[in-house]
Amino acid sequence: MLKLNTKALVVAAAFLVGGGSSVFAQDNLVNSLQNNRSDSSKFGFKFTEIINLQNTSVKNQGSSGTCWSYSGNSFLESEMIRNGRETVEISQLFTARNVYVEKGKNYVRLHGGLSLGEGGQLHDVINMYQKYGAMPREAYTGLNYGTEGNKLAEMSAITDAILAAVVKNPNGKLTPNWLNAYTGAIDTYLGKVPETFSYKGKNYTPQSFAKEVVGLNADDYVEISSFKDHPYYSKFTLLIPDNWSFDQVYNVAMTDITDIIDHALKNGYTVGWATDVSEKGFSWKNGVAYVPEKPFERMSEVEKGNMFNGPKQEMTITEDLRQQAFDDYGTTDDHGMHIVGLAKDQNDKEYYIVKNSWGASNDYEGYLYVTKAFVQFKTTAFMLHKGGIPKEIKRKLGI
Repeated sequence: MLKLNTKALVVAAAFLVGGGSSVFAQDNLVNSLQNNRSDSSKFGFKFTEIINLQNTSVKNQGSSGTCWSYSGNSFLESEMIRNGRETVEISQLFTARNVYVEKGKNYVRLHGGLSLGEGGQLHDVINMYQKYGAMPREAYTGLNYGTEGNKLAEMSAITDAILAAVVKNPNGKLTPNWLNAYTGAIDTYLGKVPETFSYKGKNYTPQSFAKEVVGLNADDYVEISSFKDHPYYSKFTLLIPDNWSFDQVYNVAMTDITDIIDHALKNGYTVGWATDVSEKGFSWKNGVAYVPEKPFERMSEVEKGNMFNGPKQEMTITEDLRQQAFDDYGTTDDHGMHIVGLAKDQNDKEYYIVKNSWGASNDYEGYLYVTKAFVQFKTTAFMLHKGGIPKEIKRKLGI
């Protein structure tokens, strides 16, 4: 497994679920990653598993903004397990390739009025699965340019330049050739998608592989968020830069976020999770995320140094606080991960067990423990099978 060094992690983080083109988001992430001052949280935290649902091995997205594809496909792999199917590593770069093609089309249709970059959303994984199918990673690694791991900055610079040239419309009228030029550049780096491929001695197309091997119904999955500037228990378009497809999400009350996730986990459903990781209370190194009771800028140097040496009191999170943080860019749409379980610390406080895609290089070998306050405060959206939603909430949503 390729391991990320700090520089690679910063580059990757800057292009994650949201804020892929934001220098501000990148600066926050750099500060967050460098602020992991405790040598190891494992000496101060004593976690006991309550629920730990089956999931596939931790992967490494390398120097790429494809966390949304890694977390979304990890989620699909757990859904395969839940349905009693044999697991397979689904090609993350096949999903990403299809998103880049579709995003390019929208960019041109909007005359350049769309965020580019490598970022995406969890719903992109479901949408591409439904439209294009799926492939095993062994049949499409996305490594067609001489590296052992993802490193997509050069490809992105070239494809962005192609699209910029297209929307300038130098001919006065677009020709259909621009799409061939654009997809050709993507395929040069990621590889041309084969019409058929062999898996375990049988030939498949991406669509037949999705149907026969993965075997999931895309219509069974929903994406949910919570913002009080929209009516609860209705749908709205989540206005974040990387929602390039303008998909709508269901809106619920803030406390419903954790109520739904708890219900899902207790009934065997994992959850795809999009969130802000630029927070001082998020430590990849230490494998813990929480909301400090005192703002970081008001902490003493001793308090800053002890942020991850054991359980701490947290700020009380309200809907007003959550909305304000989103509105003033305090909450940025940075990263996608996969919630796979529930644990408690030595004080019986509950944390979600979260699978990341930055390799197994932190204290918990690729996993983190995240408090419910952090999830309520910093979730931008989450995705799950509709069967994991409590009946009363499902009734309110009309699902």
